[in-house]
Amino acid sequence: MRTQTKLYAAAVGLATTGALVLSSGGASGHGYTDLPVSRQKLCQNGGVTNCGSIQWEPQSVEGPKGFPGAGPADGRLCSAGNAPFAQLDSPKTPSGGAWPATRVSGGQNYTFRWQFTAMHATSDFSYYITKPGWNQNHNLARSDLNLTPFLKVPYNGQRPPQTLSHSGTLPSGLSGRHVILAVWTVADTANAFYACSDVTF
Repeated sequence: MRTQTKLYAAAVGLATTGALVLSSGGASGHGYTDLPVSRQKLCQNGGVTNCGSIQWEPQSVEGPKGFPGAGPADGRLCSAGNAPFAQLDSPKTPSGGAWPATRVSGGQNYTFRWQFTAMHATSDFSYYITKPGWNQNHNLARSDLNLTPFLKVPYNGQRPPQTLSHSGTLPSGLSGRHVILAVWTVADTANAFYACSDVTF
């Protein structure tokens, strides 16, 4: 009898754990950009240190979809509003230096690349960039960005492969440091994935 009770308790525990895993959704993480290298990837690959838990889950920067009309609050765009990943929002790395920036050229074709750990049905990928004269000394806000994406790639509900690349032309007329905000909008959930990449023109 005691053995049956233990088996029943174990079965209930496993069922509860399974339900929690299924309901949490974001626990396994899903995707991030590595071209141009994103802040979360820099934390994961050791290019930036002392980032906290994002170093183990660069694919987990998930927040509400609908950007720019909805989505994460201003100042929390790079973390998608996830408090444990707040280091990504700061204009400085956790050690106080500038985020490493990828050198790019305006008006030229560039290949953007995503890495996925869960391949969700996808609405689209959109890319936004900061405006000339944007304020580099505070957390990224909508007012810093050109809210018309310079590149939008429809995906029509398809599931991407584990690695996905697509090309687009970078805007002309920009110089110095800028931030590209990449947004992967999932088709069958209420969420999207966000990645900030620092670039220098």
